[in-house]
Amino acid sequence: MNEQQHGEKATQSSRPRIRPADTTDERPVSVSARLGRLQFHASGKFRVLQFADIQDGPKVSSDTIRLIEASLDTTRPDIAIFTGNQIAGYDTAYADTFRKRRWSNGWAAVQQSTDRRAAERHAADLERTREKVRGMIAQFTAPLTERGIPWAVTYGNHDFQCGLDNAELDAIYREFPGCLNPESTAASMDHPRTMPGSGLLDQMVYPCEPGTFALPVSDVDHTHTVLGLVLLDSGDYARSGGYGAPSGKGFEFLRRVPELLGEQSMLFQHLALPQYYDLLREVPANAANAIQGYRAFDGHSYVLDETKTEPGSYLGEGISCSDHDYGEFALLKETRGYFAVTVGHDHRNGFVGTHNGVMLVATPTCGFGSYGPVPEKRAARLFEFDIRHPHEPRTQLLEFGSLVGKPNSKKAYAYGMTSVKPDSEGMDLLHKPGLWSWLTGVFRRRR
Repeated sequence: MNEQQHGEKATQSSRPRIRPADTTDERPVSVSARLGRLQFHASGKFRVLQFADIQDGPKVSSDTIRLIEASLDTTRPDIAIFTGNQIAGYDTAYADTFRKRRWSNGWAAVQQSTDRRAAERHAADLERTREKVRGMIAQFTAPLTERGIPWAVTYGNHDFQCGLDNAELDAIYREFPGCLNPESTAASMDHPRTMPGSGLLDQMVYPCEPGTFALPVSDVDHTHTVLGLVLLDSGDYARSGGYGAPSGKGFEFLRRVPELLGEQSMLFQHLALPQYYDLLREVPANAANAIQGYRAFDGHSYVLDETKTEPGSYLGEGISCSDHDYGEFALLKETRGYFAVTVGHDHRNGFVGTHNGVMLVATPTCGFGSYGPVPEKRAARLFEFDIRHPHEPRTQLLEFGSLVGKPNSKKAYAYGMTSVKPDSEGMDLLHKPGLWSWLTGVFRRRR
């Protein structure tokens, strides 16, 4: 390959397959934003883009931003959902306000101290943390603001570690255009509200608590709700060790949502459920591609069960769910109100499967500020819903390597991914390539 051909190939690999709308078109990229609410299009489609585990400090990696931009331009989603650990709360930038666990009482003691100077220093430290967090959020939401795409967030096990609780983080997120997170002070799940600042003037939101709420998606004629998008704060750590569970209020909300919306929902949260292990097959520790289980599943080795998972799925690390089954999956089945769950947290896992009639999805990290797969496999995940079968979404990973190309930095660090398959997922939800891609394909076939 000569230098010119190599340059053409590099340029092509870094371009989204769908170019953004004409620069003179100032309408939102999100069709739902144009129409004022989350709804199916006249084409019968509705799209959600999931971003998992940005997990970075105050300066977000430029490669993370490039992936966000390219995936938005490629898919033009109706809404983007961030499923927790946007903030690496353990970053050294937050050392003065860091909380390892939510029940840590070090800062509470400072706040209650009669030492006025210590209290003032703590207040100043918190204000600096707020500004750093505000600046970080501005960076990764800017691509959505520029394109007029509404978005929502829930929380993971690292967000709060910066020193701000989820209620305060929620308030900061709401400062930015497009945010659908509702205020939850004295919230009543029976009384939905609108979020004018989101750009969806007619969108109803059912509130519960920070990071936990429901968004109905209507048909094209606004006659009825077709499905719900439910975000859930799945908890962080358990006092007994390992990961925790949603709050009692969160569980009650999950129970009530099917009644409130009158339709089934898809659930977006951070932590995986123990039932994700039911998509795996236990194998000897020395078996090819074997992955060791996490905590309660330690001492066992697994591979994906190909009879339960879709082509292109991969398992790169043990599923780090809570040690105990707190009954969330049983509740989802009991209410018959949920058809799918998607999570993040395990940065090196990217798979889709079905267990007891519920679609279970694991999405790898989209961030370059923490551990994960090789840079080329960091990804966003697209869900496409069809009005003809709205509870059977199709999904596809949008990987950095195929969507953007080579990373700018070497900040990201990768662990070996022994079971990653070379093939891509079994479907392509993206539009057909443009003329440039077609000409490039002709050129390659002629070589």
